[in-house]
Amino acid sequence: MVVSLPDINIGNLHAEHAIIQGGMGVGISLSNLASAVAEQGGIGVISSVGLGLIHPEMGRNFHEANLNALRNEIRTARKQTNGVLGVNVMVAVSDYDDLVSVALEEKIDILFLGAGLPLKPPSLVSRNDLRRVETKIAVIVSSERAARIVLNTWDRKFSRVPDAFVVEGPKAGGHLGFKREQIDDSSFSLERILPGIIHVANEYSAKYRREIPVIAAGGIFNGKDILDIMSQGAQGVQMGTRFIATDECDASATFKDQFIRCESKDIVIIDSPVGLPGRAIGNSFLEQVSCGQKKPFNCPWKCLKSCDFHHAPYCIAQALKNAREGLFDDGFAFSGAKAYLLDRIVSVKELFSNLANEYQNAFIDRELATNSSTSI
Repeated sequence: MVVSLPDINIGNLHAEHAIIQGGMGVGISLSNLASAVAEQGGIGVISSVGLGLIHPEMGRNFHEANLNALRNEIRTARKQTNGVLGVNVMVAVSDYDDLVSVALEEKIDILFLGAGLPLKPPSLVSRNDLRRVETKIAVIVSSERAARIVLNTWDRKFSRVPDAFVVEGPKAGGHLGFKREQIDDSSFSLERILPGIIHVANEYSAKYRREIPVIAAGGIFNGKDILDIMSQGAQGVQMGTRFIATDECDASATFKDQFIRCESKDIVIIDSPVGLPGRAIGNSFLEQVSCGQKKPFNCPWKCLKSCDFHHAPYCIAQALKNAREGLFDDGFAFSGAKAYLLDRIVSVKELFSNLANEYQNAFIDRELATNSSTSI
């Protein structure tokens, strides 16, 4: 029996595999990783956050370098694949409008908007023009309430709805859309919050006579995870951490090695200086910060709207950029809850092959278990 990974349609976009590679900053998922994923039939995603730190030579200031670097990453990825490419933009960043505008100007296939709710159109388009934007827009949420707010607002103000939703559960890496006490509460697990978001998406699917796929994220690690969550109604999955352990990941070898070597006990929840809990791989840098040590920095650009850089214990963008380069004495890595399961670096092609085999084996096991139970 040959069982293939499911495909996904988002509007008129078609991806052979319903696997979206999560947008990981600062500089973890850029053109190299995104194009490799797209080439294998998934949706490859470029993270737009902090690019000016990585490529300061691309502008007269941090803001200009951000925009030029994003444009360059999109164009570089386009040269390497004809597959589906996306850009992840954080609503919380100061240059949100400009980053979205660059992505739209470059005709990126799909935008993933998270770290806040996109309740107004980007400056490049008016309310009416948003209906004519060819780029698909997927909104990242962590609750039914957030999805409903977005849908109600877009319906009322723009007479359109997002093309998809990504539901990030509490096992995701990086900043989490949950309070600390909710992270380990089973009431807020991905499996518990997913049905409500599918329900509200279906309400508006019926109204607009178009499908609004719901993509599950956070703790999706192998083919069995994909089968399990898609059996509960998700139409695709977003995976971040597992793509870090690939040859094509845009981070340094030292960064990737941190994931290969980490154990379950090393994965911790931190209090980010931007006021949100986050999941990361613990190290001496984070221990020093948790003990009250302040890491002096000069803020080149107030990249996050909510950042109080005068009182922040460290610059999170700089810390993440340092980690990307393997400088863990001055930074740390965000990670998903299952990072400790990584054991080797593979190519993106091999990863897709592994996921397909895992999915098929899980499907066969389920069929055998079902047939066995019905024959008793």
